[in-house]
Amino acid sequence: MEVPLSIIIVNWNTLDLLRDCLESVYEGLRGTDAQVIVVDNASEDGSADMVAEQFPQVELIRNSENHGFAKANNQGFALARGKYVLLLNSDTIVHGDVLQQSVAYMEAHPQVGGFGCRVLNTDGTVQLTCSMYPSLLNTALLTSGLWKLSWPRFFGRYQMSNWQRDSERPVEVISGCYLMLPRKVIDDVGGLDEAFWFFGEDDDWCRRIREAGWELKFAPVGEITHHGSASARKFEHRRDMMLTQAKVRLHRKHSGFAAAAACWTLLLFFNSSRALFWSIRSLFGGPVARERAVHFIRVTAAFNEVWVPAESGK
Repeated sequence: MEVPLSIIIVNWNTLDLLRDCLESVYEGLRGTDAQVIVVDNASEDGSADMVAEQFPQVELIRNSENHGFAKANNQGFALARGKYVLLLNSDTIVHGDVLQQSVAYMEAHPQVGGFGCRVLNTDGTVQLTCSMYPSLLNTALLTSGLWKLSWPRFFGRYQMSNWQRDSERPVEVISGCYLMLPRKVIDDVGGLDEAFWFFGEDDDWCRRIREAGWELKFAPVGEITHHGSASARKFEHRRDMMLTQAKVRLHRKHSGFAAAAACWTLLLFFNSSRALFWSIRSLFGGPVARERAVHFIRVTAAFNEVWVPAESGK
């Protein structure tokens, strides 16, 4: 039987954060008929048992191995009965009536194929979710650090850094930490591309949604807090390698070999320059500088691994 909303939460070893997230979800639903699905990617911290014991109303999928973010969400889509589906990170806190207001927004805007709300950092500052597509130009602005300059405004275009997420606006990419969409969009464009194991899947999906003729919108109908990268941090330097490979894969899939090679080269320069900078800094700095130097040296040393062959870039 269809319900107004299905909420899909993918978890990997974030027990305490997941508990807080689920508590905020059920408080925020305030009796609204909704389906909550948790897909646990073989956590070793007791997350799945906690969900089964403390939130028996949750539909729980226990994976025997870590399938990654895209495949785990696709598992959730297979069970979802909602007219609307929400991707929600396990390291988020839902505030107030944002869930109801998000559904109301979608009901009032049938042309919208993806929606994002205002997202806050742990300290209450605005998180720059919702952005432009990570084209080569936008990636260059980000890696060069030019996006941090307040003038000219063009430099901040990728993350739309001059916008405080206080007004409704069309966007090109919505972060998967809070992404609501009609079920019929999933039926139309398909689920997340499972070749993107941990990063890049939302960029790819949003592009496919827009190319199918749907609008992507941000509207400040409410707020959530996103603590950020709770699972990804556990990968250490492998996190940066996965992020880099996702960007290369994105360009290979949508723009071909030349764009992928340019993206790979750009990110190699970024990481190698950081390795050089922190290596020099470590000669005079403390343990933090040495740690950063080791991090970027490891990333650069294994950079050949992030290239995406043609057959896997599709």
